[in-house]
Order: sequence, then structure tokens, then C-alpha cells
Amino acid sequence: MAEAESIIGTPDIPEAEGHEGAEPEQNDGAGAPDGQAADTTAAEDGEAAVDRSPATRRRRIILLFCVAVLAYLLDLGSKMLVVAKLEHQEPIEIFGSWLRLDAIRNAGAAFGIGEAFTIIFTIIAATVIVVIARLSRKLYSLPWAVALGLLLGGALGNLTDRIFRAPGVLEGAVVDFIAPAHFAVFNLADSSIVCGGILIVILSFKGLDPDGTVHKD
Repeated sequence: MAEAESIIGTPDIPEAEGHEGAEPEQNDGAGAPDGQAADTTAAEDGEAAVDRSPATRRRRIILLFCVAVLAYLLDLGSKMLVVAKLEHQEPIEIFGSWLRLDAIRNAGAAFGIGEAFTIIFTIIAATVIVVIARLSRKLYSLPWAVALGLLLGGALGNLTDRIFRAPGVLEGAVVDFIAPAHFAVFNLADSSIVCGGILIVILSFKGLDPDGTVHKD
């Protein structure tokens, strides 16, 4: 019997345990579908949680459009009211000398900057609108939709003045009427552009892209 065992040999118990321990290693990744590990990594980076379905993009574009329309209509309505009731009249004091309503025509950029370059600022405003339209094709972030909507509404508001107001097409003067003390006179379109720009800076600082991707440092 001893001779038979020496000829056949006995199973190596540590080896058998090693085979049994190798099974979990195969379950860790070998049996997983292709790309599953990559998806897990993406989830840790904050990318897999982003819903990039066509329905989500449509909702973000609708939000962008609604914010832009609201900002545009508020700006347009306020300018029409100012031109009809306040232009060529004495300024109206809101908070004493700290804040007044004073209608002026501004041929420059926001806050009266660069009055000699009206056409250039008109072209810049039109370019901003085109860039926003291109960005909307990969828009999945709600905060970016709001920020771009504010920019679009403000740009359209001032561009409308550039095109349709005197002295002529692409050279029209923008109607400004909000006059804080010791500051330039501006309008609601300028405010919308500034608020949208500040929001974009904050989102960029936090590493959030228009497509919803979050970059972690």
C-alpha cells in the first residue's frame, strides 16, 4: 500500500487550496462585461452619474431658451418704457443720490466702454450668440444652461439696440438707464451678461463643464 501511494503520489493540499483561492480573482474582473471596469472608474471621477440622454439635453436647451427669453423680454420692455417715459426728462431718484433712473444712449459696450467701436461690439455680440448656439449641442448641465441663457438674453437685448436704434444698422446706441452713484450707467441686458459671466467663472472654478463632466483636482 505504501509503495502504491509512493508511485501514484498524494494530492498536494497547499496547491489545491491555491486553486480554490484563485477563483475569486477570476470573479473580480475576468467574467465582467467589457467596459464595466471603465464605467466604475468613471463613476469615481463623477462622469458616470451624468445623464447624457437626448431627453436631458432637450430639457437643458429648453431651460437655456426660457432664461434667455425672460432676460430679453425684461430688457426690451424696460428700454421701451424708459424711452417712452424717461428719455429727455429729469432723472428719477430711487434711493436718493445713490441710485437714479437716468436715460442715456450708449454707443459703446457695457457700462459705456469703447464708444468708438460700436460695430466691433456688435460683431462680438453676434459671435457670442453663435458660440452659445454651438455649446448648446452638448449641453447637459443645468447651471450651465442658466448661465448661457443669461448671456444669450443679454447679448440679444443689446444686439437689438445695435441693429434697430439710431443712428443706423449695426451702429445703434444702446439704451442705458440704471445709474448708481459713482458708477457707469447700465441696463438689464448688461446685468444679465455680467451675472451669466460670473456664474460661468464659478462653474469653471469648480471644474464643471457644459456637458456635465466634473474635473476633480
